[in-house]
Amino acid sequence: MGNVGRPRNQTARREALVSAAGRAIAERGLEGLRIKDIADAAGVSQGSVLYYYPDLDDLVLEVHRGAVEDYLAPRQRAYDAAPAHDAAARLRALLDSGLPGGPDDAVHGLLYELHRRAGRSPGHAELMTSLFAREVALYVTALEVGAATGVFTLAGTAQDLAHGLVALEDGYGLHIISHNSALRPERIRRLLRAHARAVTGCAEL
Repeated sequence: MGNVGRPRNQTARREALVSAAGRAIAERGLEGLRIKDIADAAGVSQGSVLYYYPDLDDLVLEVHRGAVEDYLAPRQRAYDAAPAHDAAARLRALLDSGLPGGPDDAVHGLLYELHRRAGRSPGHAELMTSLFAREVALYVTALEVGAATGVFTLAGTAQDLAHGLVALEDGYGLHIISHNSALRPERIRRLLRAHARAVTGCAEL
């Protein structure tokens, strides 16, 4: 009976370590990440980190998985909150929710840092691929509904246009995170909306 609460405690401790590792990666980057940094951020011993995550890569993978969900959940909420009968509003919600708020955007910065692992790690590559596919699926739904209701006149297939919109977001987002003064968030949002108007024929975007 005395061990009933242990699984919950272990889950909470793992979540705390994942959160601490995310902060440490954001501050130091992946290349300089040390067990000590995570332990210090979590307020625990290095031994505690290694107890729950003997392989540092497993912990970093959990950080990546959490960052993906932290990025997607607000996008889904923004889409769902827009009126279901207003295809333009729903697409606007997606366009407005996909970019970093600024160079210090924590979730986007973490994702860009973690995506660098994709070329060397199948687990990270899978997460990056999954994130892209889920974003594309959101756009495909918005575009197909708009086309079916006559609000959009699509310049290509919904799938192709969705791929383009997500790729544009990713590219523009990197410029925001990288402090490109020529591409500030407000300007990028205007550019992204202009592209969306061009490929949907919808002036309301």
